[in-house]
Amino acid sequence: MKEKDRSVVVWLASGCFLIAIMVVVGGITRLTQSGLSMVDWNLVMGSVPPLNEQDWQEVFRQYQQSPEFRLKNYNFTLDEFKSIFWWEYIHRLIGRLIGIVFIIPFIYFLTRRRLSGTMIRQLIAVFFLGALQGFMGWYVVKSGLVDRPEVSHYRLAAHLVLAVVLFGYLLWILLRYSIPEVRPVKSNWIWRSSLILLFLTGLQTVYGAFVSGLKAGKVYNTFPKMGDEWIAESIGFALQKDGMISLFENLATVQFVHRYIGIVIFLLILVIWQFARRLDLGQHLRLALNLVFIVILIQFTLGVLTLLFAVPVTLGVLHQCGALFLISALIYQLFQSGDIIGT
Repeated sequence: MKEKDRSVVVWLASGCFLIAIMVVVGGITRLTQSGLSMVDWNLVMGSVPPLNEQDWQEVFRQYQQSPEFRLKNYNFTLDEFKSIFWWEYIHRLIGRLIGIVFIIPFIYFLTRRRLSGTMIRQLIAVFFLGALQGFMGWYVVKSGLVDRPEVSHYRLAAHLVLAVVLFGYLLWILLRYSIPEVRPVKSNWIWRSSLILLFLTGLQTVYGAFVSGLKAGKVYNTFPKMGDEWIAESIGFALQKDGMISLFENLATVQFVHRYIGIVIFLLILVIWQFARRLDLGQHLRLALNLVFIVILIQFTLGVLTLLFAVPVTLGVLHQCGALFLISALIYQLFQSGDIIGT
């Protein structure tokens, strides 16, 4: 790699890191139920936190007018409010920081002609996704500030998926830019299976957001059965009563789908890894396969433990981190198995 390119690599890698941190902090914000603590959305002035007692009393007064305080947290003291305020504030602050980290270096590299035409187009797409993600964050919070202190789980899923897509796309750009050489070993079947696994993991991410938004992890906290049954009886009742919409809105059904997509992903990765062990795939591709296998073992274990303990904050956050690591490992496996989807 040329010396002049190293700063671009560091820039792209720092962007991936910050987006990953934002996803993690977003998970903490959700699990600690802090997301509705900031009722005012001010892009510029909102970056300054309360600095004195008068400021705190003002933001607390604003929160007291929200549905969450009136219907749920009406006994909150100022100190209790501060404990949820800071997570949402940090979450929004990281979003602003990501914007600065992207825009300023982009302008610098652009004026110095350090970016190719292809990369400029790719980064414009990144900026568009980032702006859309910021809008979606506002849209998610807005849904919980009207009548009920609950955010739409559909909006929550869209918010998370956009963040994951943004992270994955930037990681792909980083890999192609930092490792431009043709891979010594290509495997079409691993490439295709990686795409399938990425699709399933994306679907699993959507259902993970549904589980989080509906608090479906608080029911049927047993594994592998749901209580005493393999398929909870309430799933059948919900399907008869509400039809196909129960696949997206019934707590037991959403959890059931999330469970079994996870099992399918785990088994597919296990089969692919076992079969690939017998083949001469080269050092880098084998490393990618082993990485995916290790990550899915950890992630599946975290998923089961998170369910058994009814989604404590620590396990819930680790499980969300595991999803991001799995997506990263699968993207790396896709990259190492061939460069069919070039640019």
